[in-house]
Amino acid sequence: MKLSKEQEQKFQKLGIGSCSELALFTPSSYEDLRLFDKLHPHTMQLIDATVESVYKAPNSLQVTFFAHNFGHSITGVLFRPKPYMLHQFRVGERDCYYGMIECKSGQCTINMPKKVTNIGAITPKYKSPLRSDVMLRLIQTLLTKENLLEEGLKEEVAEALLALHFPTLKAPELKNLDPKTLHALKYTELFLYMKQLAKTRRYFQTHSSPTRCYKEWAQSLPFVLSDEQSKSIDDIKADFAKDVAARRMIVGDVGSGKTMVILASAFMMHQERSILMAPTTILANQLFEEAKKYLPSLKIALVTNKTKAIDLSAYDFLIGTHALLYRELPKASLVMVDEQHRFGTAQRNLLEKLVSSGEKKPHFLQFSATPIPRTQAMIETAHIDVSLITTTPFKKDITSQVIRKNDFKELLEHIKNEITQGNQVLLVYPLVEQSEVLEYQSIEEARGFWEKRFERVYVTHGKDKEKEEILQEFSHKGDILIATTVVEVGISLPRLSTVVIVGAERLGLSTLHQLRGRVSRTGLKGYCFLYTNQNASQRLDMFIQTKSGFDIANLDLKFRKSGDLLKGHNQSGSEFEWVDLAEDEEIVKEVKMDLK
Repeated sequence: MKLSKEQEQKFQKLGIGSCSELALFTPSSYEDLRLFDKLHPHTMQLIDATVESVYKAPNSLQVTFFAHNFGHSITGVLFRPKPYMLHQFRVGERDCYYGMIECKSGQCTINMPKKVTNIGAITPKYKSPLRSDVMLRLIQTLLTKENLLEEGLKEEVAEALLALHFPTLKAPELKNLDPKTLHALKYTELFLYMKQLAKTRRYFQTHSSPTRCYKEWAQSLPFVLSDEQSKSIDDIKADFAKDVAARRMIVGDVGSGKTMVILASAFMMHQERSILMAPTTILANQLFEEAKKYLPSLKIALVTNKTKAIDLSAYDFLIGTHALLYRELPKASLVMVDEQHRFGTAQRNLLEKLVSSGEKKPHFLQFSATPIPRTQAMIETAHIDVSLITTTPFKKDITSQVIRKNDFKELLEHIKNEITQGNQVLLVYPLVEQSEVLEYQSIEEARGFWEKRFERVYVTHGKDKEKEEILQEFSHKGDILIATTVVEVGISLPRLSTVVIVGAERLGLSTLHQLRGRVSRTGLKGYCFLYTNQNASQRLDMFIQTKSGFDIANLDLKFRKSGDLLKGHNQSGSEFEWVDLAEDEEIVKEVKMDLK
């Protein structure tokens, strides 16, 4: 459908690009100009009336009407009337007037009555940057079934939207929309959003399409891969076999075994080169050690800012931190990024660029340990393939509990016990230094208490230049680690059995889940204590009962309302006006099918 120049300008002013988006500008109210013979007090209503008398007071105009449709008299009141209003009311004339009707002890008034001509219509009113009559004309001209179908909407959705803008039998209740209308609004919102996402996807030729099978390698491992690990690896194997470069995000819960998916991907690429970028030296080191252990047939190099200049083209698999971005990198057929949200888009793109040649791109896999709501994962598949790993290879036994001031003595006993058994404890504080605003201790205020009572206490936080070295040393020698949330991602502390999170109500549930995921990594009995000064917290109580990161992500949505996924402002406050990501999974499925 071709818009006129004038219509295009109006679309720009409204910030939209299609008739389907225009349909999402729902009316803010309706003017119901149908005549009824029953009076409904406290509503805007039409009267068919003869003017009986007109009285002009200093600041108002009072008009007595005989309303034929109700069969009795009614007083019209106009405050501060403009001169043109006076001409609307001539004694003895019969016309139709519209206004708010109020009745008190048998006396009825109609406030600010105005003479109307388009009787019998229900006219929608809009709040928009355009003048109301201009907006109404735009809707009446462009919002047609034909235009909505042409843009790809289904017939029943188009019809439900049109009924909202052009009601015939009665004005829709805007505060309580019926399920059919609500479904149409959600469907349209998702349809437009996912169509937009699909446009951002680009297809590139790839350097190589290996078809090596990983099954034999998996059988040589000292453990069995979980079904979801195998399913993710199968997804990647199918990606590799195509001649377009893979774009896949693998989202796994804390401790779900993403490392083995990374190693299997490098194994399937064996003739070609793979590169993996991790956010910290500790994580890169851990992955390097695992790769050497489970991929003995590959030549593997570790690249951090401490690595000397070596010829990287002699290696099959390069594992490193963002130090990789500052090296002369050889061509690679597979690029992987672990904990992808810790790197900016620019860094991820740069890595890919460094190893691309001409028009051809490497396969690109991103891994994330921050579970996203399933609904969001399904929406994301419009522009990137997604694999979810929702189960963990072994059952974790972690007891979670909300604690307050009066539980502190017992907490101290628990910590002493764990240390006696050779286990480690992590204390997470909300701040590094004292604050006037927060009623919780900071690391600096609290450390003295712990250092006095225990021997091997280590302290670190986000701004600490030595944090990686401190974490390494703590992992071998420490009993208690005092930190901020810097430890939420990645580091493996096999002896860590207990985490205490101070001021837990201040953190998002997904962050709490990440911190809880640090304990019991090797099947040890784990404990997670959420310390709060609040008397009651429904969020924390629900968190304790929820074990899966994907369910936690859904809870987080319920409590925070979803953020904007496409532009990345994924804070609270929703990009969607109608869609509720925590509830509307079925509609997302429907839109996905229809877009295919």
